[in-house]
Amino acid sequence: MDSFPNLTPPYGVLPMIPVRQEGCEVNMKLTKASSYALQAVTYLTQQKNPSDPVASRKIAEVRQIPERFLLKVLKPLVEKGLLTSVKGPGGGYKLAKPAEHISMADIIEAIDDDGLQGFNAGKETGSAAVNHRLEAICRASAEAVRAHLESIRMTDLVPKPRKK
Repeated sequence: MDSFPNLTPPYGVLPMIPVRQEGCEVNMKLTKASSYALQAVTYLTQQKNPSDPVASRKIAEVRQIPERFLLKVLKPLVEKGLLTSVKGPGGGYKLAKPAEHISMADIIEAIDDDGLQGFNAGKETGSAAVNHRLEAICRASAEAVRAHLESIRMTDLVPKPRKK
């Protein structure tokens, strides 16, 4: 966890992911939807009995997320097979697979269609040769970010108990 200095309890979700380069720090910003999704899935990861569904209103209350927005965020997570929705009394949401099998990249890609697709260097203007090089640089950067986020599991975002 030392590589994530901005990881702060009680939620354990990064609003920005620091990327270190020689002499500077660059931050990747998460969308509000991705941040809410990570908050919700981290909360589900922390449940003592992962087979028990948790009501969306409970997740919204604990994580201080507007419930209407949370419901919009949970839907693609169910559609992508990351969460299971249980209907009826006592229903709610639960992880569809163990948290150690769900990566941060999985969540972001489920929520943000273009979340980890890279950057558009702008092929419409300027030099085609420069644009080609910019596209290659942007593609390599996006691939590095995606690989890093793929290595972060939901269990990594759960705050560890503090030693007394």
